[in-house]
Amino acid sequence: MQKILIVDDDPEVRDTVSILLEREQFLPIQAVDGHSGLEKAISAKPDLILVDLRLPGLNGIELCKQLRTNRILTPIVVLSAVGDEVDKVLLLEMGADDYVVKPFGTRELLARVRAVLRRSGDLPAKIIRFEQVEIDIERRVITRKGREVRVTPAEYNLLLFFVQNADRVLSRDLILNSVWGYEYYPNTRTVDAHVVRLRQKFEDDPAAPRHFVTVHGVGYRFIP
Repeated sequence: MQKILIVDDDPEVRDTVSILLEREQFLPIQAVDGHSGLEKAISAKPDLILVDLRLPGLNGIELCKQLRTNRILTPIVVLSAVGDEVDKVLLLEMGADDYVVKPFGTRELLARVRAVLRRSGDLPAKIIRFEQVEIDIERRVITRKGREVRVTPAEYNLLLFFVQNADRVLSRDLILNSVWGYEYYPNTRTVDAHVVRLRQKFEDDPAAPRHFVTVHGVGYRFIP
């Protein structure tokens, strides 16, 4: 049973979401503020974290940043109130994987949760390898030539998507929709920027990539 941590100072929201998740065979864990949320994210090792932006003390943005600083790559879905200015690029940079606006429908929340869990690496294999790279799906740890490689959540999800779709030509729009969950995005430069980072971390010669290959006029192709 997959565990989901709910970090929200509103007891009604926590209880409502907990009941919803239990009905869908998830195991909910509750935290009342950012500090306790950080502690439970470390100790309980949830499969996904729901984080309210407006938390007392340690707010949602700072919580996300601290989680990533502590190298906790658990997928994060941000819960934001109507009126909050949510910048998709900022959310990605601070480590979130998606967001839902309050008040949200139960079907929308469940769809977002399942989509993020699916993108985060629900693969049958526990260890995936290509050349001298190993991806530990269970621990969300990547090593190259025996040394751990630090990646952002977006880089991790993009790498997994490439590995899952090896030898396929993937358009930038398809990558954006599948990895970031945005069907329509302001531009596709974010894909190019993240591919550059993957090349820098996993190619012997980033200027002449052998694995993350550009398909001109279309997108990219991953060659193991």
